[in-house]
Amino acid sequence: MRLGSVVVFAALCCFAAYYVYEPLPEEIEERWKLMLTSCFFRSLSHLADLSELLGLADYMGVMYLITVVERVVPVSDQHVLVTEERFDGVDVLLYQPRRRVDDNGELRRAVVYLHGGGWCLGSSRMSPYDLLARRMVTDLNAVIISVEYRLAPAHHFPVPYEDVYRVVKHFLQESVLAKYGVDAGRVAVSGDSAGGNLAAAVSQQLQKEPGQKVQLKAQALLYPVLQALDLNTPSYQQNRDMPILSRTLMVRFWSEYFTSDKALFRAMMANTHNSPESSGLLKFVDWSTFLPESYRRKYNYSAPAVVGDEGAGTDGPSRSLTDPRASPLLVPDSTLRSLPKAYILTCEYDVLRDDGFMYAARLRGAGVEVTHEHYDAGFHGALLFTVWPSDFLIASRMTDNFVSWLRENL
Repeated sequence: MRLGSVVVFAALCCFAAYYVYEPLPEEIEERWKLMLTSCFFRSLSHLADLSELLGLADYMGVMYLITVVERVVPVSDQHVLVTEERFDGVDVLLYQPRRRVDDNGELRRAVVYLHGGGWCLGSSRMSPYDLLARRMVTDLNAVIISVEYRLAPAHHFPVPYEDVYRVVKHFLQESVLAKYGVDAGRVAVSGDSAGGNLAAAVSQQLQKEPGQKVQLKAQALLYPVLQALDLNTPSYQQNRDMPILSRTLMVRFWSEYFTSDKALFRAMMANTHNSPESSGLLKFVDWSTFLPESYRRKYNYSAPAVVGDEGAGTDGPSRSLTDPRASPLLVPDSTLRSLPKAYILTCEYDVLRDDGFMYAARLRGAGVEVTHEHYDAGFHGALLFTVWPSDFLIASRMTDNFVSWLRENL
């Protein structure tokens, strides 16, 4: 009996080790910690798939547990004053330094920060975002506006974008900036992943706004997602099964952002979702042109298939694919030329790596000042893994470099 228990225990241990283990690139630091972290994400994803299959709950409804687990109640402390506000009807968390504006009258920097989560998950009230906002307040003596925009699939595109845009427009009013002691010439917008997408889109649209007096000084895009036309770039191929953000999950985020119609998801998985309308914009995401040679050397470029609107999904989502508010990479150089200076962070082991590379190349080609920081050992979402037990050394380095860039450029 005792021997049988030992055998069962050993079998369970072997099964657990088999389930947890993932072959990860040697370059990635703390690989076992990433495997364990990924195990949680994979298990939740399997549960979400099963739940949707059985009709118990939709996939994103189950995956939202990630947001719930990380949720905190942001409170003020001795250095940072935190308040909940509504800017033009949208909920925001406002982080301000406790000490008053300097006696010499110097006004503060400000950053509007947009959380990630594929437009479907995430919250400004998650612990990593709360910690990041406090770090920016204390290190930069800055005002931080963390936006709680509405999420898909309950609110499809363009609702999340419109929420963010309304917040930025409201905050950039001279009277509002003066209320919080902010220098109108030192405001940036920033975000990670889907938040980077929203930050890039807002930066583009704001410059088109007639009569807009105050413009952004900088945009900081952390492993941003920037285009929905080609979901088979080298980074999508290389990292299709990497932890945290697989190709399947990213495609699911894209499709859920636009519609609950599963036809679009299936078309995007096959990279056959382009319509005749979107085909004319594929030149803006031609990775054989915009990626460094070392990143495309192993891959042969072939333009995504173009089918009729019916094959690409419903008419509305098909049109949304080409909307620059959803895919900021799909704009001509003339739109890029007047954009504010940019910080773009990319990670080697990330399906979104090439989006950031292509945008950096196109911005530079249009004459925009760009700082592109690439992490050879980085993986998607790494900057936010700052909370035990999923705290990574690379997250600390990324945060230090990101905040340093804001200090020097804002």
